[in-house]
Amino acid sequence: MIRRRLVVMLKEPRPGRVKTRLGREIGMVPAAWWFRHQVAALLRRVEDPRWQVVLAVSPDRAGLQSRVWPAHLARVAQGGGNLGDRMGRILRQLPPGPVCIVGADIPGIRRAHVARAFGCLGAHDAVFGPAPDGGFWLVGMKRVAPPPPGLFEGVRWSGEHALSDSIASLGGRARVAMCDALADVDRAADLR
Repeated sequence: MIRRRLVVMLKEPRPGRVKTRLGREIGMVPAAWWFRHQVAALLRRVEDPRWQVVLAVSPDRAGLQSRVWPAHLARVAQGGGNLGDRMGRILRQLPPGPVCIVGADIPGIRRAHVARAFGCLGAHDAVFGPAPDGGFWLVGMKRVAPPPPGLFEGVRWSGEHALSDSIASLGGRARVAMCDALADVDRAADLR
């Protein structure tokens, strides 16, 4: 049976290395503390027997050896490059089957959101969970064929075009679905 995988991208919760935009507003230590506790809560909410949760960790060596994250969850190194490079690497390297990738800073994510995203992959090649800022909180691919070679190339990250650029990078033939819209936390105002 082909296994579904939910990949949660995260960094070690070190002050000044994680959630720095938030940290500039509330302090680097409180931002790292928030992130650590946000990730723990997110992992409790999304674990489900319908899919395997995999942690994509950064920095690679420290993340693979970290005692911060639950030891029972599989881990893969994110590797170098921009966000697109890292997500593309994950989509190419995991064993065959549907994969959804989410960020660790999405307080609203629940099992039902993940289940709907995987459900979209039944009739589509890819699925995105849009964010209000023009980005996305989830990308998923059915992966019955290798991802396109130009996947995530030319994407203007951290801006209003990240979602549209990412969809364009799939090429014109991909059947793309949209699932629930959720917001991530980048600034203090997002904590509300």
